[in-house]
Amino acid sequence: MSVRLTQSNDGGNVYFITFTCYRWKPLFVLTNAYDAAYKWFDYLSGKNASIIGYVIMPNHLHLLVHLPPTLKSPNTVVANAKRFLSYEIIRRLEAGGAEPLLQELHAAVKMREARKGKIHRVFEESFDCKACYSAKFIAQKLTYMHHNPVKGKWNLVADYALYPHSSAGFYHGTGANVYQNLVRVECVGG
Repeated sequence: MSVRLTQSNDGGNVYFITFTCYRWKPLFVLTNAYDAAYKWFDYLSGKNASIIGYVIMPNHLHLLVHLPPTLKSPNTVVANAKRFLSYEIIRRLEAGGAEPLLQELHAAVKMREARKGKIHRVFEESFDCKACYSAKFIAQKLTYMHHNPVKGKWNLVADYALYPHSSAGFYHGTGANVYQNLVRVECVGG
């Protein structure tokens, strides 16, 4: 994944955003932190962002979102998300007594970050953020993320539209998605 240099959000854009847990560790599933991601989605919706699609995998998250011009750059939005989600994931790891994992996440913090008060590394520093300027590109990204739970090593469900932590059920009428505050785009097939 790549870090995108600061992108402005002058006119309000649709973005495809991906960020990953540290060393691809399955922290979302280990801490059952899916609800924390939905809480972040609600926060964005409260700021007039539109959640178009998502998938929360065991170790990474994909989001297709329209950010209104009133929100700062996607970089700030992702930084705030990572901070919020990190606190919740660490709290749950501590409550679950996951000391070896907590020690590993603590050891991953760089000296410069520790000086700023960071205690654990929950997510990779980098993230991916692509502005989506066409209906075709939006449809391509939705299809890609919706199929993520059944591709490669995952096999989390037999039918991608039944994965509960994805907007695929919303678009395919299965009702399998947990998060209900979605904005439908009509350019979508898969």
